[in-house]
Amino acid sequence: MELLLDKSVGCLVGAAVGDALGGATETALPEQIRARYGGWVEGIAPPFHADWATARPMAPYHKGDGHITDDTLMTHALVRAYARKRDHLDAYDVAELLVPDLIERVVYLPDLEREGLTFHRLAAAERWLVTRLHHAHADPREAGVGNIVNCGAAMYMAPVGVVNAGDPAGAYAEAVEVAGAHQHSYGREAAAVFAAAVAAAMAPGATVDDVVAAALELGRDGTRAAVEAVVEAARGYDDWREAIGPLRAAVAPYDTVGEDYRSPGLGARRPSRLHAIEELPVALGMLVVAKGELRPAVLGAVNYGRDADSTATMAGAIAGALGGAASVPDDWSATVARASRTDLVAPARALAEVAGEVFARDRDRFRRRADRFAGLA
Repeated sequence: MELLLDKSVGCLVGAAVGDALGGATETALPEQIRARYGGWVEGIAPPFHADWATARPMAPYHKGDGHITDDTLMTHALVRAYARKRDHLDAYDVAELLVPDLIERVVYLPDLEREGLTFHRLAAAERWLVTRLHHAHADPREAGVGNIVNCGAAMYMAPVGVVNAGDPAGAYAEAVEVAGAHQHSYGREAAAVFAAAVAAAMAPGATVDDVVAAALELGRDGTRAAVEAVVEAARGYDDWREAIGPLRAAVAPYDTVGEDYRSPGLGARRPSRLHAIEELPVALGMLVVAKGELRPAVLGAVNYGRDADSTATMAGAIAGALGGAASVPDDWSATVARASRTDLVAPARALAEVAGEVFARDRDRFRRRADRFAGLA
């Protein structure tokens, strides 16, 4: 259990650190990031907009300065759902455990600098969970249909990978079920592939190649094609600075948002079997460039810009699962925990405990099945 705990801490703390660093550069393009900061971002940075409270009235968030965003708030909420059920989750658990947490539990919202409900910090595509499950009483297994297709479900699926540590196919299947209450089309697919990648990274001695292999084996349609294209491009680089342009070019044919990230066209985020969200393939590409090391993988995602917090969250989660707690720079994790007024380790400890219990239940379930199958054979 010691290694399980170490990898769980690496995964969730790595995800939170990536989220906090990427929040500063979210929605900006690489050239804009370098102009704003006078060069590449190399660590925790102030907000891209110095006047963050008024620069974007619809999103007056204090991103940057080590503040976690909705990616981590949702991740921790999902951990609490696991801690309550202490078994695998399904779409009905999202309605019965996760949604009440989002609308009833008071937490600290770092980039709003106040306490409130997690729901208060969510964007419209993430509030869809509450709209469909709490207000509309939709069938949980179908509730995600109709939402815009984005990375909103994928960004918080790391706990599914930890609970299914060493079983990418199990993580994929569970994430399909869980994310179906929130997303559909390639947004749901990305959530499942990300969970599978984390589960592969959680295995003892796992490598980046193992993670990529799991993603390609389980991925479908445009998501698989995008991962394959970006990883192929990434293998030609060992410096994230040089890889940013080629990785963007590789994922562009599958991305519906377009080059003007802040002004996507009418075809953006529509269901498709040919397209993919941008964040997961780029996160995997940066992991390949960084050879699995967390610091360069996260910095590559941060300086890539666009949806930088979610891309860096995914890169940090997978790299942290590969390398364990020691792979997360202490100065980053300490600063993020302090600035966000959030214990980043406690959720990972709770999740590791749940993962151990779930595995024991799985083992008992399989023994019962083995006994029954032996009778059939």
